[in-house]
Amino acid sequence: MSTKLPPRAPHGLGKQPPRQRPGARLQAVALEYGSNPAPVVVARGEGDLAREILRRAQEQGVWIAQDAQLVALLSRVDLEQEIPAELYTAVAVILSWVYWLRGMQPGDEQRQPAAGSGAQTSW
Repeated sequence: MSTKLPPRAPHGLGKQPPRQRPGARLQAVALEYGSNPAPVVVARGEGDLAREILRRAQEQGVWIAQDAQLVALLSRVDLEQEIPAELYTAVAVILSWVYWLRGMQPGDEQRQPAAGSGAQTSW
């Protein structure tokens, strides 16, 4: 595995919960991907619920990406629904980094344990 990072990392990708901007309401959306043909929204919330989503993600070692625009769009998707095709590219950028950071390639998720298999998008 290469030790060099691939170019253009998503803004704020890490395992720590995001810092909340003053005056902004914290939002979080959790996506699951691997056993689904497209990423699925499995949790979403604002305020205390968003903090709980992020806390659980952190406990499970799930990577967290900070992208206010993307979370605003993903928060419109109903729970247990696939993300719309127009968001595939934005989510794929984040997922590609998660794969790289874990030393995985597409398809490996089907051979990995379920815990921590998703990515969270938050702000």
